[in-house]
Amino acid sequence: MFNNKEAFKLLFQENLVSKLGKPLKEAQKADIYTILSSMIREYVGKNWADTNQNFQFHQKKQVYYFSMEFLIGRLLGNNLLNLGVLECVREGLKELGWDLEELEEEESDAGLGNGGLGRLAACFLDSLASLKYAGHGCGIRYRYGLFEQKIVEGNQVELPDYWLQKGNEWEVRRADKKVEVRFWGNVEIHEEDEELVFETHNYEAVTAMPYDVPVIGYGGEHVNTLRIWSAESTMDHTEMSGPNNYYKFIHYNRSVESISDFLYPDDSQYEGKLLRLKQQYFLCSAGLQSILGTFERLGLTIDHLPEKVAIHINDTHPTLVIPELMRILIDVKGLGWAEAWDITSRTVSYTNHTTLSEALEKWPISMVKELLPRIYMIIEEINKQFCGMLMKKYPEHPEIIPQMSIIDGEQLKMANLAIVGSYSVNGVAALHTDILKKREMKLFYDLYPTRFNNKTNGITHRRWLMHANPALADLISNTIGTRWMNEPQEMVGLLKYSEDIGLQDRTRAIKQHNKMKLASYIHEKQGIIVDPYSIFDVHVKRLHGYKRQLMNILHIMYLYIQMKQNSTIERIPRTFIFGAKAAPSYSFAKRIIKLINVVANQVNRDREVNQKMKVIFLENYSVSLAEKIIPASDVSEQISTASKEASGTGNMKFMMNGALTLGTMDGANVEMHEMIGDDNMFLFGLQSAQVLDYYQHGGYVVKDVYHKDARVREVMDQLVTPGYFGINELEFGDIFNSIMSTNDEYFVLKDFASYVDAHLQIDLSYRNSKEWQRKSILNIGHSGKFSSDCTISKYASEIWGLKGNQAKLQAKL
Repeated sequence: MFNNKEAFKLLFQENLVSKLGKPLKEAQKADIYTILSSMIREYVGKNWADTNQNFQFHQKKQVYYFSMEFLIGRLLGNNLLNLGVLECVREGLKELGWDLEELEEEESDAGLGNGGLGRLAACFLDSLASLKYAGHGCGIRYRYGLFEQKIVEGNQVELPDYWLQKGNEWEVRRADKKVEVRFWGNVEIHEEDEELVFETHNYEAVTAMPYDVPVIGYGGEHVNTLRIWSAESTMDHTEMSGPNNYYKFIHYNRSVESISDFLYPDDSQYEGKLLRLKQQYFLCSAGLQSILGTFERLGLTIDHLPEKVAIHINDTHPTLVIPELMRILIDVKGLGWAEAWDITSRTVSYTNHTTLSEALEKWPISMVKELLPRIYMIIEEINKQFCGMLMKKYPEHPEIIPQMSIIDGEQLKMANLAIVGSYSVNGVAALHTDILKKREMKLFYDLYPTRFNNKTNGITHRRWLMHANPALADLISNTIGTRWMNEPQEMVGLLKYSEDIGLQDRTRAIKQHNKMKLASYIHEKQGIIVDPYSIFDVHVKRLHGYKRQLMNILHIMYLYIQMKQNSTIERIPRTFIFGAKAAPSYSFAKRIIKLINVVANQVNRDREVNQKMKVIFLENYSVSLAEKIIPASDVSEQISTASKEASGTGNMKFMMNGALTLGTMDGANVEMHEMIGDDNMFLFGLQSAQVLDYYQHGGYVVKDVYHKDARVREVMDQLVTPGYFGINELEFGDIFNSIMSTNDEYFVLKDFASYVDAHLQIDLSYRNSKEWQRKSILNIGHSGKFSSDCTISKYASEIWGLKGNQAKLQAKL
């Protein structure tokens, strides 16, 4: 491509002229971004092709990671980093009159995901490529993503996310790889050569068009693929004549395109549920057809599939991979049931991401039977054989069969199907896996004890440290050398320098610089001046009851009252920063967003308190916004109800950037605590076992806490007190009633006193700058354990059976 700044400048200007017909002086920002991106994609094309040819030639086993989300963020800066030319390009562009950070703003965040599930999938793809494993992503090319969030008069308003409006420079349309996916129809069964043959007639066909995105590994030599599928019509309008047929075609075309229009359509109504089910089958069928096409080019018989292919389903959304693979093996390849089941159950593995019952998907039997008739027949047979086995194994305990059955009355339980059809089931943090084994999935664990295992989540240090916080990355390299960039667990070498005054001063200066940048961004976007020397206390993640943004804002309300009642209270100035999207149909979560913004408006306008406290809600939280926020954060709010957060990855990103964690003993917080101890994070609240015990016995008496703790009573009463914070008495009555009448499902009030005390400890600790920086450095040093490189090495060796070039890393683990 180029090996120095001058070569880059020359090549760049040549491309500008040859592709756009423009000299540099006439180029616009969009032109510069387009040319730079196209240069990178063209350059990696050879390595991309070579990588795939290498897989084929050596018949390497390949893993395909199925996920409804891939929250990949912007790719320009990350790709330049992984190619090793980031600084060369930055300096060359600067001499040509352009700023790389400004150019990165030209790129839209890819609308392919929403929260931690999708960001984990993106980090895993980065690590698979960087560790030189044969590993690819399989997802949907959503035209509009989830939604673009706007805050209007404090309320969340959802607008279409037109992320593809300017095109996507990183994708390549692969029309030669398109496949057909079929819905509806009726199944006819007949016998041929004493074998049953199943044929589906009168089906509706949809074209699945693949778009490939290169996943560039660190160093640039190894390039894997993220293949995302777009739904397109199989018919041309010229095939239809007459006005009625024309309008039928328009209706059909819109119906088809809707499959890949939006991530997570509202499923509160039947049509939304149906569309979600369509999406999931569309992904599974298209992905499997593509995988089997690649496998067939190896020239091996189908019984070798588990030796050469690993299919991993990220949560329950892609569980239809199991019956769809059975369908192809039986109906297309001509295998018998036993052989097809043996191949399927040795090929598919499953990650569970939640203990929340509402997140363990269930589908109405009637819907599955009508939309996917052949798939339902296969699921029914899987369930019949599974339940038959259970009856033989547990003849004296027939009551467990309905609990474990895949089909329960009128519901199809996707988690049960995923467990039964997979050879590996993993949780995503030690605590989460323990809860799965001992409580939520105990019956399955008792049946398949060797199938269950833990793989704690991870994050790619390349995106979240080297790219998002380059000054800190350089400081780490100057302190312990650069080996950590390829072996992130080597960051532990920082620990012996935690007392070093010089290092403490430099980390403090980097953090301060990042805070000033974020303060400028907040002022630019919202016109609010925040104190960059205040504590930046940050709570950014998907908005849900169990993540307890409500507890955070109730505490802010409590602080505000204190300051109004006693202006002489000495407190370190605090800037509370929120970022979160609520699902469009999740009205309770949307009310919390409104409450945060109402309180923020009051606090920020009050001259008596706004020098000591500000509250900021940053709209449309995204990967690119997270890259601005996380390096500037002092305090990381990881305050989920203990036992509810499977792992969390935000906690890891903040830790890697030197923020101190305020959290419960939940998810990966537990493993963070095992490394750094009580002194280097701020813990509060009930333990997981206590929460689960409360649930088992019907919860706690919320009114007891309300009446006994004046602080709790005061903030709760504000929700229904006319005039306070500009609130009318009905505006947040639903939040008040939800907490009081449901016995506080997520223990917001039960943990409130402990949460207040933990914030007092933060205030005291921050006053000792030397101690705070020592703790910060210890957090950074220990964070290498949470690199997704470490996680993926364990997946590769312990689940998928992949071979890469990272034996040294695996040995260390």
